[in-house]
Amino acid sequence: MRRIAALAAGIAGGLAAAGVIATPAAFAAAPFDPVVAGRALQFPADTGAHPGHRIEWWYVTGQLDSASGPLGFQVTFFRVRNPDAEGRPSRFAPAQLLFAHAALAEPGHGKLRHDQRSARSGFALAEARRGATDVFIDDWSLRSEDGAYRARIPGEGFALDLAMRPTQAPLPQGDRGFSRKGPAQAHASYYYSEPHLEVSGTVTAGGHTLAVKGTAWLDDEWSSELLATDAAGWDWVGANLEDGSALMAFRIRALDGRTLWAGATLRAKGAAPVTFGAQQVRFEPKRTWRSPRTGATYPVAMEVSVGDATWSLEPLMDDQELDARASTGTLYWEGAVSLAGARGRGRGYLELTGYQGKVPF
Repeated sequence: MRRIAALAAGIAGGLAAAGVIATPAAFAAAPFDPVVAGRALQFPADTGAHPGHRIEWWYVTGQLDSASGPLGFQVTFFRVRNPDAEGRPSRFAPAQLLFAHAALAEPGHGKLRHDQRSARSGFALAEARRGATDVFIDDWSLRSEDGAYRARIPGEGFALDLAMRPTQAPLPQGDRGFSRKGPAQAHASYYYSEPHLEVSGTVTAGGHTLAVKGTAWLDDEWSSELLATDAAGWDWVGANLEDGSALMAFRIRALDGRTLWAGATLRAKGAAPVTFGAQQVRFEPKRTWRSPRTGATYPVAMEVSVGDATWSLEPLMDDQELDARASTGTLYWEGAVSLAGARGRGRGYLELTGYQGKVPF
C-alpha cells in the first residue's frame, strides 16, 4: 500500500511549521489532479513523474547475496506538490519538493544503516522528470538506463550502486492500477509494481565494498487524497516468490486496531494477476520487537493470509526501524523478510507504520 497519504499530511505539517507552505488545511484543499477509476496505465510514460498529483514515490526494496552473507536494501524517492508556492515569481519557490530514504540491513551489523535527503526541485540539483523514471537529489539518483533501473546512493556510512533489470511485465495493483485505500472510492491511488527485478552491483559498508546479486521489487504510486480520518497506520508486504510468483498485500488499521481496509494481488509466473478484497486478506502478528531508541513496538513476525493461502513472515533481523523524522516526519519499520507457506517460499519486504501513536493526517 505504502505510506502515500500520511506522508502527504506529515510533510505538509512539517513544511508549514518551517514556514515553507501555509498550513496543512490549505495543503489539503488544493486542486490536485484526481485519481479516477478506469484510467489505463501507460508505459513507459507512467514510470515518470506526475507533478499535478499531491504526492508520489518510487520505492525499491530487495534482498541480496554477498560474500559476507544476505543483505536487504531500500531506496525510496518522494515527490510532493506544494501549491502554496505555485505562481510565485521566484525561481526558488518550492513548488515541487523531493525527499529520499535509503537503508541497508546487514545481520552481521545488527542495526539498520539508513540515511535521508530533502530538497526543492530545480537548478538541475533535484528533480523528478516526466516520461520515464528519472529522479535525483544531488548525487542520489534512481534512473531508467539501458533497459534497467540504476540506483546510486552514496549514503552516510554505506553506499549502494545497483542495476535492477526487469524480468516480468509491470503488475497493476487493484483494478488495473486503480488501488482503493478505504471504503470511499475517493481514497485511492494509481499504483503498479515491478516484481522480480534482477539485481547486480556493489554495496559498501563498514569500509568494505562487496559485489552483490539478488532480486528486488519496485513500487510506483501517485495520489491526491488522504486516508480516512480514523486510520491509525498500516501493514504492507511485497514479495518475490521462488517459483516466479509475485505477492502484494496490505491492510489499513483503525485507531482501535481493527482492519479498516485491505487488499492484495497475487500473480503466478506467466499468468494474469488475481486481486483479493478486504474480506480475503488477513495480517496476524506472531512476534513483536521493541525499539530501544523510540520505544515503538512492531509486529516484526507476521502470518499473512490471502484467499486460501497463508505465509509466515520472519525478519532478516529485528532492528529494521527507519527514523525519517528529519525529512518526511515519519517513523516506521521497513524490513527484509522471508516467507514460507503451502504456496511456496520467497523473500520480500514488510512495512509497519502507526505503531508509535497515530500517523499524522
